[in-house]
Order: sequence, then C-alpha cells, then structure tokens
Amino acid sequence: MTGSDHASRVISGKAWEDFCDGLKEAGKQILRPEAPSTELDRAEGWRYLTRLLRMGLESKLEYADTDFPGIYSLSHTTAKIGADNPDNIYHNATIDGSKEYRLKGTRGTVPYFSWGTKANRYTTDGTMSSTGELDSHSLIVEPDGTFEIILSQKKQGKNWLPLAPDSSMLLGRQTFLDRSKEIPATVTIEQINGPKEPKPLTASQLDKGLADTIDFVTGTARAFAVLSQDFQRKPNDWITADQEHWYLIGGDPKIFYLHMYWALKPDEALVIESQVPECAFWNIQLDNYWWESLDYRYLPVHVQKGNAKYNADGSVKIVIAAKDLGVGNFLDTAGHTSGTILLRWVDAKTHPIPKCRVVKLSDLSAR
Repeated sequence: MTGSDHASRVISGKAWEDFCDGLKEAGKQILRPEAPSTELDRAEGWRYLTRLLRMGLESKLEYADTDFPGIYSLSHTTAKIGADNPDNIYHNATIDGSKEYRLKGTRGTVPYFSWGTKANRYTTDGTMSSTGELDSHSLIVEPDGTFEIILSQKKQGKNWLPLAPDSSMLLGRQTFLDRSKEIPATVTIEQINGPKEPKPLTASQLDKGLADTIDFVTGTARAFAVLSQDFQRKPNDWITADQEHWYLIGGDPKIFYLHMYWALKPDEALVIESQVPECAFWNIQLDNYWWESLDYRYLPVHVQKGNAKYNADGSVKIVIAAKDLGVGNFLDTAGHTSGTILLRWVDAKTHPIPKCRVVKLSDLSAR
C-alpha cells in the first residue's frame, strides 16, 4: 500500500472503520466454545479486550517510533498479559534491530531484574522469541549505582544486550521480595546517533498503527486462549512442557515455568505441596482463563519467597479455595470456579514438580 493509499484511507475514515470492524471481530476470541461462560469469566473477557486495546495502542501507536523510543509498561495492575507477575515491574520499549540504543539507569535495590530483546510476533503467530538477554547478576554497575547498556548487533560497551535484525521489543522485569522496602531501578532509553527530533505524524503511521493494534488484540487473545484450551485436557495438574516453549512466547530463560488449568467445585480446594529449591526467587499465582493475574492489590492471590509460610523442613503448602481455613498459604479464587496457575522457579539450582490434590473443604478443615 502506497503513502497516497494510506492518506486516502485516513482522510476518508476508512482506516477508522476497519479498526472498529477489526475490534468487533476480535470479540470472537472471548466467545470461543471451550471458554468459560459464567458471568464473571465473560465480563473479565470483555474487559481483557479493552486492556489489550490499551496495550496495543500504547505499543503500536503512541510508542511506535523506533527513532524516539520510550519506556512504557505493557503489564501493570490494570492491564495484564500472559500471566503477568504480581511481584514485577515490567518495562517495554519498541525498537528496531537494525539500529543501536543506549539504556541508562540507576540500579536501586530490587533483588533481581533482567532485560531481554525480543522478536515480538504476537500479532502474527503468537510468539515473542528471545534475541538477547542480560540480567542483574552479570550487569556491571558503577560505584554511584548507575549503569549503561548498549543494544546493538555488534558487541560493544561494558554491558551489551544483543540485537538481531528482527528484534522489535525490549522487555525488562524487576522482581521484588518486598516492595515496601526495596528501591526499584530507574531507566531511560535513546537511539544512538538518531535524528534530533521526530517528524509529524503521517497517515501511513496512523493507518499502520491502528491495523497493528487490532492484530495485537486478536493475536494475543487467541494465543493465550489456545493455551488455556490445551491445558483443559489435564485439569488440576501441571503442564510440564519443554521450557523452550515458554521462552518462545516471551519467557525469561532464567525462569523455570510450571502452568496449570484449575477447576474446583464450591466445596473443594486444590492443595499444592512442594520442596523449595535454592533460587533467587519463586512465586505462585492465580490467573483467570485469559492468563490475567487476579487482583493482587486487594486479594491473597499469590505467594512468594519473601512472604511464604514454610514448613519445618523448608517445604511449602499452598491451598487454593474460595475461603481461608487457616491451612498453609491460602490463595483466594476470588469468585472464580476455574482459571490458570503459574509457578516460577527463578535462577534455581533444581526444578521440583509440586504435588497436587483436590480435597473437600470439610476434609481440609479437619486436618
């Protein structure tokens, strides 16, 4: 499509009409026959699309200029994607693998954080493969607490984060043990030897941004709905897929991921018991069917290394139920009867697979 074609579509309103039609079509992902159709799940599904829309507009339009990238958060308390970690601050930037960038910041005191460059293809095949990784264990920090990372295809600088020709996103994760005490890192990004100021918005940028946003909404919703559908074949037990599969959709190579589809009756609880490996961090969280973390701002829907209650031998018991019976580490289903779960072992020496069992609440309270 030529520049004049884009101009015609924007001036006539056709670009906007196609955008609205595409958003309506994306709603079919929420109406998939295997997806739960309770009032709560359906309401969260439609809200999920509005959240994906906000994320898509941020990444594909507002922060789409790879000459003038900016740091934004694709996942946060009111916009969630891909089993977002309640113990994380996420950072994203839209980049171009053929260019070079400088990331500058202060280290802070957050225990673990990582940066990865990704070939983000959520809009097409639902993948986000890694093209380069750097974490806080290998990061060189200056005596004053500052750091600088160079993003490029050719190795350079004290801290180098590789780019590939198809690199299109920078993804950062800061992981907290105690948000009330730890100081987050701060960061900015700039292109090296780029233009001095951005050009005015063009019809081509607007038309493409709207189209890419719809592709992002539809592609992302579809990708995680397909995963949930697959998980339903093995409810209340771990999906022990090859870890490369999770890295291909944007996971951190330092994290071992365990996923599950859970489904409980009102009088049931899911009990998860595990040894805890030597690791930098671990947590377990409850998500809805769409892989959104439940509302951790107000409810006990996750537990982690820093606040878990441990047994005498260092193991943990997690109890997932509609009410707290005072047994183990309680996670609240928050009105849901089904959803997904994610357990992370971060930079761990071993990767135990926890044992799971569904029990009656009456039996659990009697123990």
